[in-house]
Amino acid sequence: MTSELVRGDGLFPPAAYAREDDSSDGSFYANPRKVVHIDDGAIVALGRLYADVLPSGGRLLDLMSSWRSHLPAGFAAGEVVGLGLNADEMADNPQLARALVHNVNDDPRLPFGDAEFDGAMCAVSVQYVLHPLRLFRDVRRVLRPGAPFVVSFSNRCFPTKAVAVWLSATDQQHLTLVRAYFEAAGGWTDTKEEDRSPGDDGDPLYVVWARRS
Repeated sequence: MTSELVRGDGLFPPAAYAREDDSSDGSFYANPRKVVHIDDGAIVALGRLYADVLPSGGRLLDLMSSWRSHLPAGFAAGEVVGLGLNADEMADNPQLARALVHNVNDDPRLPFGDAEFDGAMCAVSVQYVLHPLRLFRDVRRVLRPGAPFVVSFSNRCFPTKAVAVWLSATDQQHLTLVRAYFEAAGGWTDTKEEDRSPGDDGDPLYVVWARRS
């Protein structure tokens, strides 16, 4: 289905979403990689943000999920549903109640009904998204009014799978880019961007989030 979609959805030229490795994402992620992509300090900082922004007791979507969701210890989610590319990784995630294998680059339409979730999160993966506006619109569709969508990222990635516009940008420009995704997709309100880096010599952490209007 990827070839039938215009990459970038018109926000930037399709070439902005070119990748060095344009092979199947399913093949690239076929083997489990049970490693974290940010260090301990950044993980703690992300957990604090989740505690601040995500509703306790709610049904949450972990988009582009893996073997860890980074929700803080003691966070009482009603249910966390993972959507990712590797079933083995998600099966080892103790915070997921349910997991589905789905490639958002092949099909940005999420396999859920309207207004099913009280919050959504996408950790250190937005740099791989080929159709960001379509995806952000569909995340909005599956959220209830007022529900937050939290997008976090650092300065690390698989560079061969990251899109060109991401690789050519600075950390500050990444914040601007993700904010532009929310604004161009439409239907989001109260957009915030923040540097949540822990302040040591470890990995930085940047976050943009907004609420479904």
